[in-house]
Amino acid sequence: MSGGTPRKPRLRELGVSIGRFPVGQHNAITDVDGVRVNHVTLVEGSGKLVPGVGPVRTGVTAVMPAHGDPFLDRVFAASYVLNGAGEVTGLSQIEEWGLCETPILLCSTLCVGRVADSTVAWLSQQHPMIGQEYDVVIPVVAECDDSYMNDAVGRHVTPADVAEALDGVRAGPVEEGCVGAGTGMQTFHFAGGIGTSSRIIDLAGVSYTVGSLVLSNFGVRDLLRIDGVPIGRMIADRFAHVPQRAPAGSIIVLVATDVPMTHRQLGRLSRRAALAIGRTGGYAAHNSGEIILSWSTANRIPRLSEHGRHVVELILDTTIDPLYEATVDVVEEAILNAICAGVDMVGHSGHRAPALPSDLVAELLRRHRIPHASDPGRSHGGSAQ
Repeated sequence: MSGGTPRKPRLRELGVSIGRFPVGQHNAITDVDGVRVNHVTLVEGSGKLVPGVGPVRTGVTAVMPAHGDPFLDRVFAASYVLNGAGEVTGLSQIEEWGLCETPILLCSTLCVGRVADSTVAWLSQQHPMIGQEYDVVIPVVAECDDSYMNDAVGRHVTPADVAEALDGVRAGPVEEGCVGAGTGMQTFHFAGGIGTSSRIIDLAGVSYTVGSLVLSNFGVRDLLRIDGVPIGRMIADRFAHVPQRAPAGSIIVLVATDVPMTHRQLGRLSRRAALAIGRTGGYAAHNSGEIILSWSTANRIPRLSEHGRHVVELILDTTIDPLYEATVDVVEEAILNAICAGVDMVGHSGHRAPALPSDLVAELLRRHRIPHASDPGRSHGGSAQ
């Protein structure tokens, strides 16, 4: 989808930085050392919806939560469900054990079963002893509904697409907007489903990183706020002629950090991440799914141990407040980056998701925001990307 399409400006290139902490090198979840991401984007056909055939506006996104093999060396993880009209497979096991042991896959709602099955096949190739010497595995697969734009019934993501996404995970910059699982998604009725951001913080004299990646598919255009400015209301008239899908929608929020944290602490962190959804204008509608999954790369919990015990490090709760603050900021910016990166998308049956008008939004923000020290051009801390 992105080949030949000029890259749109990210939020910071519109003159807005969220919060007071500097961002990482790429302002992405991959700034947390070991986290890797890859997208497979599927865009095929046009015209009227033919269920099972097309048009196709979908994809799959793979996130490897840490260095090495999370199946053998698991990470502490936890979740929070703000509203549960959505699905993340493997979540009950994460909450029971406090561990994540698989890659995290993002996809369209009706592809969850296919993506989970394909991930099991991929993991079984990596570990032929699954189901024998090792336990069976429940992969983590999270979804949002792209059926307004995509032939969802066709379930067009294939096992080969899932394997390609998993085999290609990499560090560095992360493509955003209408890519991977976010291809047919909308945020506040604007095109764009994938967004990411990061922050660098100091806790107890040590520098740490927290990053977020979102699969965003929620919000009502009139309610969109960017750093407190009611942009949605200001530009709503410009899009009054564009039919909208039903309100509600969903968002999957991933939060990764290298702060050494336990399952209990990560559960608290996940609840703070939900605050960012409200900052942008979300309200957790009846028919929406706002699900947050957080993990720490700092401690690896081995699947097998000769001693039957393992020593871990943890941060004290009394030092953790800057991480809470940075997490709300990083999720807010990830959501807004998803919208900023979106390009005009026409789905099946003439359904359209317009791109956010970057130039107009930048001008409105210049007029109505109160700039602060961390804004691009006003501070030397962090990257402005």
